[in-house]
Amino acid sequence: MKHIYLNLKRFDVPTEFGGVNRLAPMGDWAAHIVTNTQDALRVYDPAEVEFGMYFPELHLLGAAAAKNENSPVKIGCQGVYRADTAVGGNFGAFTTNRPASAMAAAGCETTIIGHCEERNDKAGILAEAGVTDTDAVNRLLNQEIQCAIARDMTVLYCIGEKSEEQEHWQEVLGRQLEIGLSGVDTSRVVIAYEPVWSIGPGKTPADQEYITKIARFVKEKTGGMDIVYGGGLKQENAAMLASIDEIDGGLIALTRFSGEIGYYPEEYLEIIRLYMNGGN
Repeated sequence: MKHIYLNLKRFDVPTEFGGVNRLAPMGDWAAHIVTNTQDALRVYDPAEVEFGMYFPELHLLGAAAAKNENSPVKIGCQGVYRADTAVGGNFGAFTTNRPASAMAAAGCETTIIGHCEERNDKAGILAEAGVTDTDAVNRLLNQEIQCAIARDMTVLYCIGEKSEEQEHWQEVLGRQLEIGLSGVDTSRVVIAYEPVWSIGPGKTPADQEYITKIARFVKEKTGGMDIVYGGGLKQENAAMLASIDEIDGGLIALTRFSGEIGYYPEEYLEIIRLYMNGGN
């Protein structure tokens, strides 16, 4: 099965505040995205491909409300807290955090965990506290995955290596998989590979040979779990990624990388068309 995910990050912020939202006012932004994509996505067989969209928390209710009957869009959040509410237990003493129970109640069917930006944030906090255990982040992410699955959400679990980790990438990715997926029902998880060393302006993108090597490693390490390319599925690499048998889809972030940089529904649909048609 193929998986096409969309990470909307903070693309809701208007340009006058330094953001890239030219689509709609804040209150209408999520609904605009769902209503301008869900009907077009019906051309694809839901048994062959799924579409997950990860919204900032503010927009989950608007996105869920915009879904029509049998919509192919799965609404997702950009992470969950490592602890959750429980009957007779913690009633919700999680100020600033988002328990999986609240995300499920808001209509989330899926969540993204371990994105390189989340990993960097957790590592930075731990470093300020003097924690040097490099596996600590993976243990925290494992707790988040467990909470999400317990609330019947699927998980897109991101792994990846930084430039200084490339020489021992097998160890880095192996630990992220081993610890992050410990005790997890992996039938509820898809892996996203983010080559952190190649993401960003001026950096050389990972090529087909490298991505294939990583995908084969992940499948061997996990017993064949689905893996998508998280370094950015876009028009320019859709054909290349579609040609890799071991890759099962991709994670889209920006759809326009020049001019009016940002996310645009029509370009999102074009990326999907190119990938699903092998670049044609």
